[in-house]
Amino acid sequence: MSNKLRELQSRKANLVKDARTLTDIAASEERDMTDEELSAFDVLKSKIEAASGAIDREAALISEEAQMAHVAYSTPITPSAIISVTDNREGNPTHGFHSVGEFLKTVCQAQKPGSTIDERLILGSARGAAVPANFGNEGSAQDGGFLVPPQFASEIFQLSLGEDSLLPMTDNVEITGNTMAFPKDETTPWGSNGIRAYWQGEATPAASTKPVLGLSTLRLKKLMALVPVTDELLDDTNALSSYLPEKIATSIRWKTNESILFGSGTGVPMGCMNNSTTVTVAKEQNQATQTLTPQNLAKMISRLPPGSFGKSVWIVNNDVLPALFTLTLGNYPIYLPTGLSVGGIQISPYGSLLGRPVFVSQHANTFSGQGDVLLADLSYYQTITKAGGMQTATSMHLYFDADLTAFRTTFRMDGQSKIATPITPAKGTASMSPFIQLGAR
Repeated sequence: MSNKLRELQSRKANLVKDARTLTDIAASEERDMTDEELSAFDVLKSKIEAASGAIDREAALISEEAQMAHVAYSTPITPSAIISVTDNREGNPTHGFHSVGEFLKTVCQAQKPGSTIDERLILGSARGAAVPANFGNEGSAQDGGFLVPPQFASEIFQLSLGEDSLLPMTDNVEITGNTMAFPKDETTPWGSNGIRAYWQGEATPAASTKPVLGLSTLRLKKLMALVPVTDELLDDTNALSSYLPEKIATSIRWKTNESILFGSGTGVPMGCMNNSTTVTVAKEQNQATQTLTPQNLAKMISRLPPGSFGKSVWIVNNDVLPALFTLTLGNYPIYLPTGLSVGGIQISPYGSLLGRPVFVSQHANTFSGQGDVLLADLSYYQTITKAGGMQTATSMHLYFDADLTAFRTTFRMDGQSKIATPITPAKGTASMSPFIQLGAR
C-alpha cells in the first residue's frame, strides 16, 4: 500500500468520525439536527465523497503501475532496474504493535474527537469505498471498531487451550462455514445389521449385507465476552497486556469445558455427560456414604468400549482427592500423584489413577454426589470451531457517555457425542459408553 493511499484512507476515516459525532450529538439529545449542524454535515459528506473519489483514483493508478511494472519485468530490462517499496508492517501479524496493551491504547486515542488515527490501525484495510453511515465498518472506530491484529487474537486463543482445557482432547474440525455434517456408522460387528461377515460353505450362495449410515449435523454456537474498560485502565498499557487477554481466556475456557461436559444442547453444545449416551455406575450394595472404593473405579473402567481406556482421562472434583490417596489394591496404591507416576507432570499435574491421567476440575460434582468422578474418552466427542479461532473487536460507541471502551471477543463452536446411545455388548447385559460417571453414594 502506498503512503499516499494510506493518507487518503486516514483522512476519510477522520471525516467519517467527525460526521458520526454530529449525528450522535443530536441523537443523544433526542432532537433533529439544527440547520447549522446539517450544513456542517453536508460539508463533511462532500469531503467524504471527494476523499472516496481520490482513493479510487489512487488505487487505480497503483493497479496500473503494478501492471506496467509486470510488463516491464517481462522485457529484456534487467530486474534490478525495477525498484519496489513495501511496508513490512503489513506482513507483520501484529501490524507493528508491541503488545495488546499498546494496541488497545492506540484504539482508545483514535476514537477521541479531533485525534489522528494511527496508520497501523488501517494497515491492510479495504481501499475505502463509501460506506453508509448506519452500517458498521472497520475504518470508523465508532461504527464497529478496528479488528485486533491476528497475532494478538491468536495469543488469546492459545491461552484458552491451556493445561486443563478439554477442547484439544476432542475430535475437532475447523470449518469456514456455519455447519458441518458427519456421516456415521454405529453398528457393531456382533449386531444384527450393518456390514457383517459369514463363514461360507462350498458352492453356497453368499449372504450380502449393506452399511447402515446415519448423519450428524453440527451448527456453530457463539460464545462472547464483552468487556467495557475505562480510559484510566487503558492508560495502564502494561496491566492490560497481561490482565485483559488472560481474564477473557479464562472465562472462555471455563464455558467451553462446561459445555463439552454438561451443555444442554439449546443454544450451547450438547455435553457428553448430559445425554442418553452417558452411563452411570451405581454404588456398591451397602456402600457407606462419603466413600470411594477401588471397586467403584474398576466398574467404571469395565463399562468403557474396547480401545477407549488408553485414550480416557479421569475428571474429579477437588474434594475427591483425599479419598484417592487412601485407595489401594492389596499393598499397592492405585493413585500415583505427580512425582511418583511414570512421566510425572508430562502425564498430568495431578498424576495418574489406575494408569490414566487425573484432571481436577470444578466442573465435576462435589464428593459423593453423582458425577464427582468422571471417566471420558473425548475422542468420541465431535467438535467444530470457526477457522481463525478467536475474533476480537472494539468500539466506544455504546459506552461513549460513560468514558468507556468495549472490547468484544467471540469464539464459535459446537459439539456432541459421536454415538447416540450406549453400545450393547456381544455378551452380557452391561452397556458400554466412552462417557462414564459414578453415581451418588
